Amino acid sequence: MPSGNLKHFVHLHLIVFIWGFTAVIGKLISLDALPLVWYRMALAMGLVFVYLKYKKYALKLSLYKVLALLGTGAVIALHWVTFFKAIKVSNVSIALACMSVGALFAALLEPLWYKRKMIGYEVVFGLLVVLGLGIIFRVETQYWQGILLAISSAFLVAVFSLLNGNFIKTLKPSVIAFYEMAGGVLLLSIYLVFKGSFTSDFWSISPSDFGYLFLLSSLCTAYAFIASVKLMAYISPYSVMLTTNMEPVYGILLAFVVFGESEHMSSLFYLGALLILVTVIANGILKSKSSSKTKAEG
Repeated sequence: MPSGNLKHFVHLHLIVFIWGFTAVIGKLISLDALPLVWYRMALAMGLVFVYLKYKKYALKLSLYKVLALLGTGAVIALHWVTFFKAIKVSNVSIALACMSVGALFAALLEPLWYKRKMIGYEVVFGLLVVLGLGIIFRVETQYWQGILLAISSAFLVAVFSLLNGNFIKTLKPSVIAFYEMAGGVLLLSIYLVFKGSFTSDFWSISPSDFGYLFLLSSLCTAYAFIASVKLMAYISPYSVMLTTNMEPVYGILLAFVVFGESEHMSSLFYLGALLILVTVIANGILKSKSSSKTKAEG
């Protein structure tokens, strides 16, 4: 896998910066988490559909692949609902710090997914992440709901990553995005219909909320998803992993600039967040070295 050049690395950092900004936009939108995600996915689905028509890409897939993509989209919807709910009941810093454990969740789920034995350092790193989360819990107990929601969201993003890994090998990123956005919209629509939530209030959106939603669905969803998958052809998975771990850093800094003191946390919070981030990066480094060694021996 090519390591990539400066242009591609700059592009990747821009995308990760956009992902960090997603949490800030979610906080700025006055809608509750569920309608927020419904609008995000519906708008993104429409934008991706226009892109597919422009590029003349075919949407026809086997029934199995369509159902698999729709199901993965439902997981993404739940991930976003829990993520934005975490922001609403706590703040951006709490949500992003706890979301950092997603990469380690993926590492711990891989042995089950690929039916292999768990490596010793994976257990150690898992315990270190628990310690980091424990520190955050201890000093920010008033945000316990946000912490639990963000951890749930991190678990769901790990599941989504494992599911999506197979699709990326054979399908165009834009086709994946369209069906997964559709799956999320379908799941949330069924729930909203069942709850009788499609009322006039649901469709009443302020101009500022619509502007933020359009930015969220276009730049932060449709563009970022398609561009990030394309970049994997030019940048090694190891480099992508390290750069992606900057998302909470960018997001927390942006949140502090936009929201000020409401995002200021205790020093122990930042210690716990740093412990999680360093652990996740160390896990990625060891996995990359192990993968390189295996390929060399092969």
